[in-house]
Amino acid sequence: MQQRLPSLLDPPVAFAHRGAKAHAPENTLEAFTLALRLGATGLETDVWVTADGVPVLDHDGVVGSRLRRRPIGDVERDQLPPHIPTLRDLLDTCGDQYHLSLDLKDAEAGDAILDELDDATPEFRSRVWLCHRDRAALVELRERAQGVKLLESTRLEKIKGGPERRAADLAAMGIDGINLHHSDWNGGLVALFHRFELFAFGWDMQFEHVLRPALRMGLDAVYSDHTDVMMDAYRAEIGSADPR
Repeated sequence: MQQRLPSLLDPPVAFAHRGAKAHAPENTLEAFTLALRLGATGLETDVWVTADGVPVLDHDGVVGSRLRRRPIGDVERDQLPPHIPTLRDLLDTCGDQYHLSLDLKDAEAGDAILDELDDATPEFRSRVWLCHRDRAALVELRERAQGVKLLESTRLEKIKGGPERRAADLAAMGIDGINLHHSDWNGGLVALFHRFELFAFGWDMQFEHVLRPALRMGLDAVYSDHTDVMMDAYRAEIGSADPR
């Protein structure tokens, strides 16, 4: 068996994608609390901002019936369906003893998240990861996001100039790492980003035969809908889960 390569995060993070999505309705408090009970050391979700400025957790960003769909940004918080939680609901329900990966879904999301985190402990802020496909948008958040980590979410095929140039650019811009689909990663690419002191995250890992090699190649975090499968693979490769 291949020896596990070192990760920058020790131990790496096991993120439950949209909560325990395979076991409960996604992006609900039920899914988030279940994911933590199943052993996940991180929660992942998507953030939109309502018309009255409240960061809420939903994937598609639209609500209403099929005939009258409305963007969340056009709806006030008290008009949303009750299953859509706010970021504050998540923090109040689940506490802060885990990593939190937040996918910024609209232009206001970053600032709204940071406003919610103003009273968070430095330890928790250091476990918050803001993910966005637009590097320029992340750079705009850098000064405010003290302690919070910033990650570019992209695909290898979209990186112009090659991964080494991208790694150098991200390091120079003050961005903390990159989040790629699991099929983009190999051990050499992980080592390249680590050489620039950048975190390497991998998403869409649903099976043991994907998760275990990903952890062995030194990825700093993995994302999965199947929290139980992820944690079995994690324990086999890493040992006991610890969210520190």
